[in-house]
Amino acid sequence: MFSSLYKKCLNLAAHKSSKYYLAIVSFIESSFFPIPPDVMVIPMVIAKRKDFIKIFLITTIFSVLGGILGYFIGLFFFDIGIQIMSFYGYEDKLNNLKNNLTNNEGFYAWLGILFLAGFTPLPYKVFTIASGLIGFNIIIFIIISLISRGLRFFIVSYLSYRLGNFFTEFMEKHGSKWFTIIGITIVIIGIIIYLILKSYA
Repeated sequence: MFSSLYKKCLNLAAHKSSKYYLAIVSFIESSFFPIPPDVMVIPMVIAKRKDFIKIFLITTIFSVLGGILGYFIGLFFFDIGIQIMSFYGYEDKLNNLKNNLTNNEGFYAWLGILFLAGFTPLPYKVFTIASGLIGFNIIIFIIISLISRGLRFFIVSYLSYRLGNFFTEFMEKHGSKWFTIIGITIVIIGIIIYLILKSYA
């Protein structure tokens, strides 16, 4: 099934209405669809390099809007949210999230997790739904989603624009690993800054 969906997304990237389909895939991927929009972003940018900013913006905006949908699924449709969480194996972790969110450390830990979910290959949709299920602050959720999704899709779009097919090969072989490394590095830097500021407070 995943292979078939992957191929369909690649075909949509070559369609004359590819930007329209990119918006749809970016939107639904953030709440339930299993194929990330990167699959479409890379070939689209390579084919239309001058449009890389437009492609980056479409992907980011509609991915965050889809994340907001995921948030409201978790907030208002508990059973559906739990089913999606269970599908990805995160149902048992939900109670721990709720308990840890009541203190500052838990709150900042969830910020880091949410950033990593938006930036790395972690299933972002699970964390958008979980944010709604645990009642996480929606304004902060949107801001973190904009930063993490925007940073990820800008990097993908820009490097596709600069490196072309070489970047396609790199992403297929090493993309998940390097996005995870970069994401964790950013979170660690954030933690260090937080601890330094806390020590002076």
